[in-house]
Amino acid sequence: MNPIAAELNRIIQAHNPYLLEMLSGIGEHIFFPKGILTQSAEAREKAYRFNATAGIAREKGRTMHLKSVMEMINNLRPEEALTYAPSFGIPALRQLWHDQLIRKNPSLREKTISLPVVSSGITHGIAVFADLWVNPGDTVIVPEPMWGNYNMVFSVRRGARVVQFPIFNTDGDFNLTGFEQQIREQAEKTGKVIVVLNFPHNPTGYTVSRSEGQAIADSLSAAAADGANVLAVTDDAYFGLFYDDQSLKESPFALLCGRHPRLLAVKLDGCTKENFVWGLRVGFITYGVHADGDTAPLYDALEKKTAGCVRGTISNASQLSQIISLKAMQNEGFAGEIAEKFEILKARAARVKAVLDNPHYQEVWDVFPFNSGYFMCLRLKTARAETVRTYLLENDGVGTIAIGQRNLRIAFSCVEEQDISELFEIIYQAVKKNSP
Repeated sequence: MNPIAAELNRIIQAHNPYLLEMLSGIGEHIFFPKGILTQSAEAREKAYRFNATAGIAREKGRTMHLKSVMEMINNLRPEEALTYAPSFGIPALRQLWHDQLIRKNPSLREKTISLPVVSSGITHGIAVFADLWVNPGDTVIVPEPMWGNYNMVFSVRRGARVVQFPIFNTDGDFNLTGFEQQIREQAEKTGKVIVVLNFPHNPTGYTVSRSEGQAIADSLSAAAADGANVLAVTDDAYFGLFYDDQSLKESPFALLCGRHPRLLAVKLDGCTKENFVWGLRVGFITYGVHADGDTAPLYDALEKKTAGCVRGTISNASQLSQIISLKAMQNEGFAGEIAEKFEILKARAARVKAVLDNPHYQEVWDVFPFNSGYFMCLRLKTARAETVRTYLLENDGVGTIAIGQRNLRIAFSCVEEQDISELFEIIYQAVKKNSP
């Protein structure tokens, strides 16, 4: 094992030995190198005559660039737009996101969390989490229905087993009984519980209530108290898009941080959807732990392992995307712009609910509960989802997503409010035409 990795493991062991048990084989061995990156950082501070370290080109005292490239990037200097970002992410962006996490999640105000490490979008964050914490043969618990990419990341890439529980019970509430059953089974079988909490949920668009969120946190804490190592990762891709008064307005991550030494909370989120900049691919990985004494050395070790994983896969997330995200969030008009877009999506969600109140739709589908995010989901009663999806595409020019045999996902985020009624009537007719 590399001595740097061994030292990071020693720090983790000293502050919370259960976390060392939770790390995957990759996680144990990974580290942030002190080679070229460290030497380049030292040179930036002290090389006042010539700096011949960085793998970039310079010209006349500036970052070398093409005019044809910079003409497309308004208001940014080549040094801001074209250079490499640190594997940890731009420091100012990490600090700003950290501060916003505490502001948006009141339960974090009395807790300590790590400084977020920047990933290239949330999917990359999930992959980094999987590399560091999931071994082949581990079990990962996710709700049903689920976003299909979890299978790609956890099962195909890491060789884990993905198990599911129905997200709703017969009353249309979060299926806490099924959730707890899966936790108990995995705790008894392996002593290691890995749970993905995805709210607002993709594909149903559901966010748990405050009481449901507290019950989830209590269940995971109880499993940890009973001796299982519990890893709870929150996929908060659509965080903040909560449209009713009952839904939990903060991440379950905030309710889980610091609850028990055997409970590791990991928050995956990003600018991508929260800030409506999907293709910029700026995500964050943040840790919340319980530790003996000062948590700073432990968080520093976890951040270095995480940045080492980023370094060993993509080197770093895009500097240009990060600087655009940073400057946008620093803009005085940013909060107002976010609020304006939120109201548009909230109005669309309300219109969907109003349209689906029409009783004649009940003969062909049930509507999964939804109160947040970009999506809602229909469970078709009389036709197969893939049959309806292809019929809509080929005959009506309407795109939807089929999930499993019966579920049809509709992204109302993509549809103007005035078109929602027409959309669901077209879907209704397609279901009728493809029913026995």
